[in-house]
Amino acid sequence: MIPADKTASADRLSETTVRVAIVDDHESVLLGLKAACLEAGYEVVAVGLTVPDLIRALGTRPSDVVVLDLSIGDGLSVTHNVEAALNTGASVLVHSIADRTASVREALAAGAAGVIPKSAATSTVIAAIATVAAGGVLNNLEWASAIDADAEFSRARLTARERDVLHLYAAGLPLKLVAAELGIATPTAREYLDRVRAKYVQVGRPAPTKVDLLKRAVEDGILALGENTDGR
Repeated sequence: MIPADKTASADRLSETTVRVAIVDDHESVLLGLKAACLEAGYEVVAVGLTVPDLIRALGTRPSDVVVLDLSIGDGLSVTHNVEAALNTGASVLVHSIADRTASVREALAAGAAGVIPKSAATSTVIAAIATVAAGGVLNNLEWASAIDADAEFSRARLTARERDVLHLYAAGLPLKLVAAELGIATPTAREYLDRVRAKYVQVGRPAPTKVDLLKRAVEDGILALGENTDGR
């Protein structure tokens, strides 16, 4: 699901080539995914067996998405690799073994936009890359399972009203309509949203953008997978 404020971005992306960078320490997987991306019409700007390898290969070239394997024997942490990939200016899509829930959860907490299992069909992986490249968040079973596997996932202590505001706003309603839906003033709704953001910062899960808030809402069970209030 792509939030309402990302629609324009998605429209622009549809008119350009998706730029992909890939990290996997299994050469056969790396080459297979590269071939699939090229067949889909994407531009593969760089590949690497490790994130440092990828960064060197990228140089100053931009990419929209870094497709990142988590099972890399490079001695670096998942958090380090995700953050290093994000620092290139790209979004990060985790492409890994689905049962590595601890690593997947760590990747999501570090800022990855979603996870797609290596067992997924190639067409599903290609579609996931497009979603993430357009600024969307990939809400799927693998994400939910990774979060559910860890009951201590730094959940923010939100009040009922804060949860209501977050639910409606993350699901796609503009803040003015969130306020109208809840029968409160727009500045009040904004104040609740500011409190929500502050509480997520306190538990080490900052959410400065609407996409980040969508991720937090799904992670904490405030918003159901695929739920959207747009057009209500």
